[in-house]
Amino acid sequence: MMLKNRTAAIYGAGGSLGGAVARAFAREGARLVLSGRRLESVERVAAEVRATGGEAEAARVDALDRNAVDAYVDDVVRRHGALDISFNAIGLEDTQDIALVDMDVEDFVRPIRIAMQSHFITATAAGRLMKTQGGGAILSLTATPGGIGYANVGGFGPACCAIESFSRDLASELGPYGVRVVNIRSAGSPDSRVFREAIEQGGERAVEFIDKMRADTMLKALPSTQDIANAAVFLASDMAAKITGVTLDVTCGTTSALNYKVTPIAFARTPAHPNDAASTASGATADPAAAG
Repeated sequence: MMLKNRTAAIYGAGGSLGGAVARAFAREGARLVLSGRRLESVERVAAEVRATGGEAEAARVDALDRNAVDAYVDDVVRRHGALDISFNAIGLEDTQDIALVDMDVEDFVRPIRIAMQSHFITATAAGRLMKTQGGGAILSLTATPGGIGYANVGGFGPACCAIESFSRDLASELGPYGVRVVNIRSAGSPDSRVFREAIEQGGERAVEFIDKMRADTMLKALPSTQDIANAAVFLASDMAAKITGVTLDVTCGTTSALNYKVTPIAFARTPAHPNDAASTASGATADPAAAG
């Protein structure tokens, strides 16, 4: 029970990743305060948690409304005594598969605005409280474009970069008060709703795209929603007590080497004879036999 007796707020809890994190937090003993703009989907997740013996409540909260979030956090603390974990998993309403030179300004700016406004509001609301508590963990979520150039993702890529930068800066300000701020970077989860819908709507084209994403990783795999939830549990727990101001990469190696594949090295062959070692190592020849 890594999160026993801790109160965790999850914004966007009705989504695939928000719901997965909520269920993982509950299994580790956290008391959940779940919210989103669509109460029905949030309540569904809360009901699942309660059905398995966990403690969860649902509320309609717009993470883009500072007054609403501040009032929500104050109410959570009034009723539960503290807010130990804050996780923002709201969607960014991004438009993709259009080249930047052909994209409408509003489509490009929208995800950046939503990302910065919602993360600023939710994270600073938690941060003000956690400073007085002397501790807490603020988590956020981005994707592969936060760590590598990625074509045709529109404003989503810059939004991911902005979230990661904001997380680092906030960590530097809140660290002296014992508050940790960490971001999780995912490569996209095939079992999430957005991927399932893409497959339903896009058919073979969507399957080929996901296969290409998988092939671009070092592990030749993609993280599941449970993998992301496991990372969130770890980062919110005392196991990660000395981790802050960073992005934990859970992309299966995508952002370290996009299109990663084993490439033959032309100038590092084993010499045929010890006397050939110097010339081969220096790159004078790629063929050990030619050195003789």
